[in-house]
Amino acid sequence: MTKPVNGFSRLSKNEKVEWLAEHYLKNDEKAVSVLKQYWNEDEKLQKLHDEFIENTVSNFYLPLGLAPNFLINGKYFTLPMAIEESSVVAAASKAAKFWSERGGFTAKVINNKKIGQVHFIFKGNYSKLQAFFNKIEPRLHEAVEHITRNMVKRGGGILDMQIVDKTAELENYYQLFVKFDTRDSMGANFINSCLEKFAEVLQEEAKKQEGFTPDEKDLQIIMSILSNYVPECTVRAEVSCPIEQLSEDNNITGKEFAQKFIQAVRIAEIEPYRAVTHNKGVMNGIDAVVLATGNDFRAVEAGVHAYASRNGKYTSLTHASIEDGIFRFWMEIPLALGTVGGLTSLHPLVKLALDILQRPTGTELMEIVAVAGLAQNFAALRSLITTGIQQGHMKMHLMNILNQHQATEEEKAEMVEFFTHHTITHSSVIEQLEKLRS
Repeated sequence: MTKPVNGFSRLSKNEKVEWLAEHYLKNDEKAVSVLKQYWNEDEKLQKLHDEFIENTVSNFYLPLGLAPNFLINGKYFTLPMAIEESSVVAAASKAAKFWSERGGFTAKVINNKKIGQVHFIFKGNYSKLQAFFNKIEPRLHEAVEHITRNMVKRGGGILDMQIVDKTAELENYYQLFVKFDTRDSMGANFINSCLEKFAEVLQEEAKKQEGFTPDEKDLQIIMSILSNYVPECTVRAEVSCPIEQLSEDNNITGKEFAQKFIQAVRIAEIEPYRAVTHNKGVMNGIDAVVLATGNDFRAVEAGVHAYASRNGKYTSLTHASIEDGIFRFWMEIPLALGTVGGLTSLHPLVKLALDILQRPTGTELMEIVAVAGLAQNFAALRSLITTGIQQGHMKMHLMNILNQHQATEEEKAEMVEFFTHHTITHSSVIEQLEKLRS
């Protein structure tokens, strides 16, 4: 490819594939075949998928697994999980079964406020701007009434708005800082539509404001956008049991398990290098359910990791303690999720995933997702402080290695049996497979 392509978006899907093959795949028929074998035979369904994004050439599959036995607030759930990483679904399922026999998980949404901001430049003093805002605030609400009407009927809408002075950090920079309740929707489009209308009104009213200088009337909108940092849209998930019920391993007592577990969590609280990997384990569970339910896992990730750094140092999302012989393990986490709008009403598997979860409300989905993260983190820590993380992970990864080397079903059965009693490494699997084949 020696020059840019023009009009690429106007090409048909087949034409895009042909262009790709010619310029980047050396006209490899096998590569083209791989792209096309993932097309859905149902043309209507394929067209739906093609229109989710731009310049579509194929579908990219992730496995959709099930993690059963999640007892949450006294009700059993089976969690749909879309993820490519070995051992995540197995670990979540094992943790779910463990805690279902010890009272299950409790989860509760603490608050459900989402944030949007209009970022603007005002060349005047704060008190003058604040007086202006106080005057036009009813006009701002009136301007978005046609947008908020249905949301208000559902119990949501605009909760609060205020002017924030950021001029100490950037010259003449102010914000219109708005809090929203978007009920069962994630609310991105709703929030952004409101913010853009607020921006219009701010500019219009500033131009007409008596007492403003020409510079003050020239209020400049920089951008209007929601924030994926939602520290006031949080949910708490927790498990607890007497310490003597903790251990299922004859090599460690419940008390020893609890003490070691708490030390592992404490290390993640004080050591950022460990905290990042620790929290990645939390997100293994969270992202898998978020993705399966058609929510924006990138927004969730960004907000969660910002929350983990909210006190100036990156730290653990989860915490543990022993009080009066009771082990407690908990997490408070920000989650902006929705069960209406977006892919939730379009993607057939997303709709099915929400059916599997018995059609939860937005707040119920927050609770379920938080529990998935807590369970995954518990499973990872339990492995780390007992058998080590690799034993279970590599057992699950064994099948990936065998598939990579086109093992037959008979070879897979023999290899699984052999590695029940031997340490799994990539090299040891290849060596044993070669021995078997020779």
